[in-house]
This record gives sequence, C-alpha cells and structure tokens, in this order.
Amino acid sequence: MNKNRKRSGFALLLTTLMLVAAALSGCSGGKSAGDVVSGGESSAGGDKGGTVTITHYTIDSEDRTFVEKLIPDFEAKHPNIKVKVEKAPYEQFDSKLQTLIAGGKSPDVTSHYGYGGFAEYYNKDMLLDLTDIIQEDGFKAGDYGIPDNLMSIYKVKDRTYGIPVNMYVTLMLYNKDMFDAAKVPYPPSDYEDKSWTFDKMVEDAKKMTVISDDIAKTQYGVDFTWAERDNRPLYFGAEPYSEDTWTNGGVPSATHFDSPEVMAAYNKLFGLIFKEKVSPTTEWSKSVAGQNGDPFVAGKIGMSVGGSWNLAGANDFPFKVGVAAVPWGGNDKVRSTLYVDPLMILKGSKHPKEAFEWIKYLVTADVQEKSIELSGGNPPVNTQAAEAYYQHFEGVDPQDIKNVYEGAIKYGFESYNHLITNYSQINDMFINEMQPIESGHKTVEEVMPTIQKKLQDIIKR
Repeated sequence: MNKNRKRSGFALLLTTLMLVAAALSGCSGGKSAGDVVSGGESSAGGDKGGTVTITHYTIDSEDRTFVEKLIPDFEAKHPNIKVKVEKAPYEQFDSKLQTLIAGGKSPDVTSHYGYGGFAEYYNKDMLLDLTDIIQEDGFKAGDYGIPDNLMSIYKVKDRTYGIPVNMYVTLMLYNKDMFDAAKVPYPPSDYEDKSWTFDKMVEDAKKMTVISDDIAKTQYGVDFTWAERDNRPLYFGAEPYSEDTWTNGGVPSATHFDSPEVMAAYNKLFGLIFKEKVSPTTEWSKSVAGQNGDPFVAGKIGMSVGGSWNLAGANDFPFKVGVAAVPWGGNDKVRSTLYVDPLMILKGSKHPKEAFEWIKYLVTADVQEKSIELSGGNPPVNTQAAEAYYQHFEGVDPQDIKNVYEGAIKYGFESYNHLITNYSQINDMFINEMQPIESGHKTVEEVMPTIQKKLQDIIKR
C-alpha cells in the first residue's frame, strides 16, 4: 500500500476573508484555518449558495475511489461543503501531488498512498498542524474508536499531523487445499503459540514444495515478503536504522546495512529461495502471475506472508483460504509491520475546518463499516467497525482474523516507509540494488556495502 513518500511562501489570506469563511462554515477549527492559500476550485468566499469545495486526493483504484460513493451522504449532512475527488495512478501519485502543490492547486485531504510516507511529507513542510483544530473542535480519538497508540504515530513533538483511517497489518494467508493435500496441519492464528516458529514454517513449506521442469506442476511452500526490503532485518531482531530515527523526524543518524547482524538476516531470508528452495524467485513469480501478479492467488504458494491488503480479494480466490499468525523469527517485540494510513490536511488547503469535518465523517463507526463493503475489504481503524471486518471474508474463520489482528498490533511496528524521510528515493535504490541478489547473481555480502554507501548519500542530501 502505500508504501512510501519545504515548501514555504504560501500567502496569508486576508483576515476578513477568514472571518467570512468561518461564518459560512458550521464547523469549528484551528487558528491555522486561513493561514494558507489553496489552488482549490472554490473562492475564498465560498461557492454559489455559501458552500465551499474541498478536494480529496487519492489513488485511482477501486479500494480508494469508493469514497466517491460516500459523498452524497456527507453533503446531505453538511450542505455547506462539497467534496471533489482527485485521482492518480499509484506510480504517479507522489509526482502529481508535488505538481499540484507547485501549481497552486493543492488538494485539501490526502494520505501517503504512494511511495512517499508521512515523514517525507512532514519534512517537506507539506502538512498542516491539526493540533489547534482538534482542540477547538473537541475531537477525541476514543470517541471514534481510534486507539491512542495509533494516533501517536502521526505526532511530532506533541503536535498532530494526521488522523488514522485504515490499519493494515502483516499476516499469513495459507492455501488450505495445499495443506490438505500434503497432510500438514494448519498454522495457528494465536500469536502466543511459541511452537509456531520460522523454522517450523520452513519445515511445513518443504512438504508442500514441488519443483518440476513443467511449470504447471511447480509450487512452493512459502512466499515471505515481510515489509519493504529495508524493513525486513527487523523481523530477525537486526536494527538497520539508529534508534533516533523515530524521534528525529525520520532522519537516522546512522544506518547499519553492512553490519554482520543485518547481512545475516538477509541471508536467512534469501536462503528460503536459494538454500532451502521453498520460496520462488521473482522471475518464476512473474512467469506464473505476471509482472505485478501474486502467485499465491494463482494457487501456487502454500503460505504467503505480506500485508493484510492481500486478504481483500480472498472471497474470490479459487481455493480455500486460511489466516495465520506470522511465525516467531527472533524478534520478541516485533513480528508484524503496521501500515496505518492517516488522513492529512495539506498546508495548501483553503478550507481546513471543512476538510476536518470530512475526515471526522470518514472515521465514524457507521461510515467505516460501510467502507469495508464499498472498498472490498479495507480494514477500519475504528474498533467498533472492526467486528464487521472480521466477518467480511467468506470461508475464513472470523476469530482467526481477530486473533491475527490483535496479535499483529501487539507485536507490530509502523512501516519504515511511513517513518523515514526521502523514502521514495530509498525504496527505488533498494529495488535496484537488491535485484542481483534476488536473481541469484550476487551475494548479500557483495551488495550491502554499496547499499550502505548509497543510503548514506541519500540521507546527507
């Protein structure tokens, strides 16, 4: 999902215009409500009839553009606010956003749906500080079923810059048909089951792996894509970034990708492909499922570890699906990567109070529950709506999904792509530099010193 992503000099609105906007709006907001100029469609005095228009910027895919179906209900409840949806393909999301802002046409509300993440947006001075709006509005996260620990992800020095709307976790999907054929017991959904380890996963994967010259007969026991490439050593307890990264605005003072611990972690992961031979190469996966396809969906993988967005299509898979915990891998504190998507108001918003009303609407329990169906299975952040999410997937035990979510949150750490600045550049570099390892042409030891140097160069820039 998202996975990844200084502007100054915005002109101040006239005080009189700010007062007019406040009078027209039925909402309360922060003192920064009129601080910045937007390129939005509505004028400073509002649209005809005393309304204002806000723009919601998102990815052009069904699991995101479903918000268009919510607009009529919102506008009926807020007759002074109109909502327009602006879209972009995933690959163009960040670049288009920068173009809109540079051209004075900043959207009002968005999230880090592209490669760039929260830390990158924050360090580029793109985000509006919501603290005053929240205080004046009287907004309390608990009233919307939003856990405090999720709200804290998008705070910097006790100032709030985002309201969580969706929460994805890392989980394991498994093909029950392949398990049944190999006579292997299903893996547990209980994160406290200490018998479910990385080595046990490999043992089970070997029983389901069939390698044949006939590609139609070849299948693998596990596809382990835990988080982004730079995030994966954390699963084994290796810390690739310095601890101050998370308190320093996403800028690490040191990185350790050429350390023995980090390289050992990568060797263990790539060992699934080249040593244990229970996981597919990227070339095989593309040949079976296409450039961006998933061989698990094609019925060729026994266990797939990845983000819970993979669960969204489970109702249409051509085999029986189960949900399990990520096995113990050596890190007693972290076994899941969290992908908490916040809704943020950009500094270019002309109508932040109205934009905040839209955000509040999207995190109410009934709208979050409705969004599960409309999106095809987006996980809500609202804990009241979570029960409906657990029940959404046909043939999958709701208790298993609940167990996995609760365990993943307990043993979760927010994805690096949301917390490290300049992540779009970092992500591209990792994809390019790790390709020789993934194809088997170079070793981890040959590649990681280069990655360490290039990463330091990106951070210095």
